[in-house]
Amino acid sequence: MQIREATEADVLAMTMLADAKRTEYATYSPVFWRKADKGVEVQTRYFTNRMIGQEHVISLVAEAEDGAIEGFIMAMVREAPPVYDPGGLVCWIDDFTVATADKWATTGVALYTDVTARAQQRGVVLVVSVCGYLDVAKRMILQAQGATIAVETYVQPLQQLR
Repeated sequence: MQIREATEADVLAMTMLADAKRTEYATYSPVFWRKADKGVEVQTRYFTNRMIGQEHVISLVAEAEDGAIEGFIMAMVREAPPVYDPGGLVCWIDDFTVATADKWATTGVALYTDVTARAQQRGVVLVVSVCGYLDVAKRMILQAQGATIAVETYVQPLQQLR
């Protein structure tokens, strides 16, 4: 396996992995993780136009020996919100997944380790990573890397969702 910077050629594989993760998350949190119409198309455009190759984004893929993408991570380096001051830049990891749960211990750790090292080189002092409520395998590797839970997000529909 090789960890490398993501390119536009990787976007389709990344989008498919993200869509599979969203499907999993929707089974236990259907309100928040509900799939949007044309969500794959929208995410493909977002990855291509707003993430890959952007200076403030670290986009990495884990490529297997056969060329298959086994996982990816996308992290935005940005200023912390003004209501708290960690003493430097923040690395926000939102899109981060692997092909199968058993890959978290290898591929997931490799991606996370690489992105945090790159973030630290950019002056980042705090990493924030999104993790679905029941994504136990992902949660375990984040905690093993020293991450702790900072917040839980609750949702309550106030009217019927489509």
